[in-house]
Amino acid sequence: MDLQTFHQNIIKDVKTELMDEFDRNFERKAFFDKAWPKNSLINRKGSMMARTNNLRRGYQAKIHGEKIAFTNSMPYASIQNEGGEITVTAKMKRYFWAMYYQAAGGIVFNIKTKAAAKTKKNRALSIEAEQFKALALMPIGKKIKIPSRRVIGPHPMVKEVISGVVNNHLTELNNIILNNLRP
Repeated sequence: MDLQTFHQNIIKDVKTELMDEFDRNFERKAFFDKAWPKNSLINRKGSMMARTNNLRRGYQAKIHGEKIAFTNSMPYASIQNEGGEITVTAKMKRYFWAMYYQAAGGIVFNIKTKAAAKTKKNRALSIEAEQFKALALMPIGKKIKIPSRRVIGPHPMVKEVISGVVNNHLTELNNIILNNLRP
């Protein structure tokens, strides 16, 4: 095995191991050991970062020489990872109204009293509908703060993963050398 192949094998294994660890952040609902902030909106469709899993599936890693570049095809990946502010637009308001009508349309009414039935599902739907209504009523131009829910970035665990991969390869190389030295 030549030195170039040895080096490329290490980089490929580091890429694979880091992608696995970054993917596990979605299962942990944390950036390694730092939990993501809770979402203030109630949603019956599950965890905000994994409702469609598009964000999770969008992460890719590519090797460029001696560097590994991590990217995501989803336009909102950066703001989720870094945090920041977004500005309410007319398009967002239309979406919030559509989600309000969708959530409110699922509410079951009592035929006799013509009031919403007092079921657990109705309470959840009405809370969700009210949240979307509040979002839809926001003025265009208002800023919404998005907290950081980091998936990829520097962390002591990243260094540990890299060290582990390099140590495994060095141990393997050491064993190859020792086996070739024996008569």
